[in-house]
Amino acid sequence: MKRELKIFSGRSNPALASKIAESASCDLGDMSIKTFSDGEIWVKYEENIRGQDVFLIQSTNGPSENIIELALMTDAAVRASASTVNIIVPYFGYGRQDRKDQPRVPISSRVMIDILTSAGADRIVTMDLHSTQIQGFAKIPFDHLYSRMVLMDAISQLKLNPKNSTVLSPDVGSAAMSQAYAKRLNMHFALIDKRRFAPNQAKVSHLIGELEGMDVLIIDDMIDTAGTTVGAAEAAMKKGAKSVSAIATHGVLSGPAIKRLQESPIKNLVVTDTIFIPEEKRLSNMKIVTVANVFGAAINRIHNGESVSALFEF
Repeated sequence: MKRELKIFSGRSNPALASKIAESASCDLGDMSIKTFSDGEIWVKYEENIRGQDVFLIQSTNGPSENIIELALMTDAAVRASASTVNIIVPYFGYGRQDRKDQPRVPISSRVMIDILTSAGADRIVTMDLHSTQIQGFAKIPFDHLYSRMVLMDAISQLKLNPKNSTVLSPDVGSAAMSQAYAKRLNMHFALIDKRRFAPNQAKVSHLIGELEGMDVLIIDDMIDTAGTTVGAAEAAMKKGAKSVSAIATHGVLSGPAIKRLQESPIKNLVVTDTIFIPEEKRLSNMKIVTVANVFGAAINRIHNGESVSALFEF
């Protein structure tokens, strides 16, 4: 007897979860999640999941309650005798704390994976990790998907001439990804040398590449406080760029991000829906594209015992 596919959503991004379930040709499962007056979270599956393939969708961006909620959902599924418990994390929070870069600090990415593994997860699926080596922290299968196929479509709609366009990497850490885009788009490539002097604070030190009269694409895995993205956009305009568009997978958009983006020279801003963006943070030049089909295809492949690697191709 073939196991049934069951998809459930946490409260971090139910809109994306609904789209993923629709893409996977499956209805979202019935689940109750409550927060008590003292802040404690309570979860319950309102349908039978015994012996079934269960997929839990939850981004672990702030507030940190999202990771606790996901851990409780995982434990509840294990205790309800699910055959497999697969964690779908469109945005993997704490992904930037992936190493011990100074004394007496945690490797928080490892802690997040240990929490889910200890709770009984059988597999983790995420998208565009800040550092791909985070997969090495997991002792269970860890699938890393890419938003490139979705973002490439969005970039093509900008109708840029490759001969007069440059992909600008906003820092050295994004260079490999930016070069891959530049190669695929047949565009020029430029790089910013950035100096970070505090968390979420950095300064443009050097810009390597020719931007005079170019349409510039800034591509990164996320926009958090937007300091890096806006700094790169301003540097590009100072170097004579014709226009600047910013593309990112994860629209974290915390702190001063919206104000910075509103005041920036960025003409087009494209992000995906891995993180729910409330109406008050949606800008007139912002386009949100969905990654639901990528996750939907991955869920069906995992459920059917097929290869997920085809989704990694670029």
